[in-house]
Amino acid sequence: MNREGLALRLQNACRAVIAAQDELTEIDSHFGDADHGITMTKIAEAVMGSAAAAEGGIRSMLEDAAMEVMMINGGSAVPLWNTWLDGLAEGAPEGAELDAAGLKAMLGHALESLSALSKAKVGDKTMMDALIPATAAALACEGGEEEIFRAAAQAALEGAEASRNFVSKFGRARSYGEATIGTPDAGAVSMSRFFAGLAE
Repeated sequence: MNREGLALRLQNACRAVIAAQDELTEIDSHFGDADHGITMTKIAEAVMGSAAAAEGGIRSMLEDAAMEVMMINGGSAVPLWNTWLDGLAEGAPEGAELDAAGLKAMLGHALESLSALSKAKVGDKTMMDALIPATAAALACEGGEEEIFRAAAQAALEGAEASRNFVSKFGRARSYGEATIGTPDAGAVSMSRFFAGLAE
C-alpha cells in the first residue's frame, strides 16, 4: 500500500466518524457532556484535511494529522486521539510504502503509546474496548493489508457492542455506576466507526 492508498482509507475513516456525529452525541448524552459527536467531527475533519494535503511519506502524513488534532480545543478525546496518532506516526515507515508488517508495527506501537497515557483496559467502558481488540486482531491476522483492516474493523465493532455490558470506570460516566450498563461507550463506538472506514 502506498501513501495515497492509506490517505484514502484515512479519509474514508473520517467520513464514517463524521456521519456518526448524531449517534455519538446521543450516546454521550446519557452519561456524558453530549459533546463527543462534535469533538470527534473536529478530530475527523483535522485528520481528513491532513491526509488530503499530505506530500511527504506516511510518517510525515500521520505526524501532520497528530499535530492538527493536538491544536483542537475539545474534550478528553483530543489528547487520546493525538497520542494514538502520534503512536501511529512513530511506528510508521519513513517512505511512501506500507506492507502488512509495517501496518502491524504502526498499530501495535500506537496502542502502546496510548496505553502509557490511559490505563483503561477492555471492560472499563472506554475507547479501549474497541481499540485493544482491533489491534489484537490486526496483529494476529496473517493476511495482507486489506485483511488486516477488515479483521481490525470487525473486532472493533464487536468490542464497541460489548461495551454495552460494562460499567463505566472512567470520566464523568463513572459516577453513574451500574446505570451505564446497557449503553455502549461513545468512545468505543467512534473508534469502531473509524476502523470500519479504514476497511473500506
